Amino acid sequence: MLSATLKKNDKQATWLIGIFSIVVFLVVTFLSRFKLPITLGFDVHIFALFNAIVNATIALCLLAALLAVKSKRYVLHKNLMLAALVLSVLFLLSYIAHHLLAGEAKFGDSNFDGVVSDAEKAAVGGTRMAYLAMLSTHIFLAAVILPFILFTAYRALTAEFGKHKRLARITWPLWFYVAVTGPVIYVMIKPYYS
Repeated sequence: MLSATLKKNDKQATWLIGIFSIVVFLVVTFLSRFKLPITLGFDVHIFALFNAIVNATIALCLLAALLAVKSKRYVLHKNLMLAALVLSVLFLLSYIAHHLLAGEAKFGDSNFDGVVSDAEKAAVGGTRMAYLAMLSTHIFLAAVILPFILFTAYRALTAEFGKHKRLARITWPLWFYVAVTGPVIYVMIKPYYS
């Protein structure tokens, strides 16, 4: 096993993780309601593509980290999980940039008028409901998973591996689901970016 990287201070960690998680949630919620009326001279949906690539890379890091810990390669596991955390920060910044610059796309809105008409809904059929179901679970889990990820990392960095493992059994599959569904959602919504 690895030695502690952080000094254990549960009270401080709880406050920092709680405040950070709430601030991120509020910033994403607040900023997702706005679109900046500026033109940058390039396709701002490049951020969405970047987000999909980052999410796919996070999923690969998570999978490789799981395999590493199963084979008792703890340093590799730690490095892969830290890479997933850093990539998540990059994702968050790019996600905010994309929503501020591109606004919101609606699945099925083939004429890009911001409204999905009955005819457009009929054209995409049940795919729209599948998309919305995946999107809603993705958004919900992305919103609630952050403090779990941070507490799981904290337990590992303070060398509380029993607590880390118990949390990771919940956190890992949820984080993996969010990371995998992100690129799928991108592929599905991409035709409706104007």
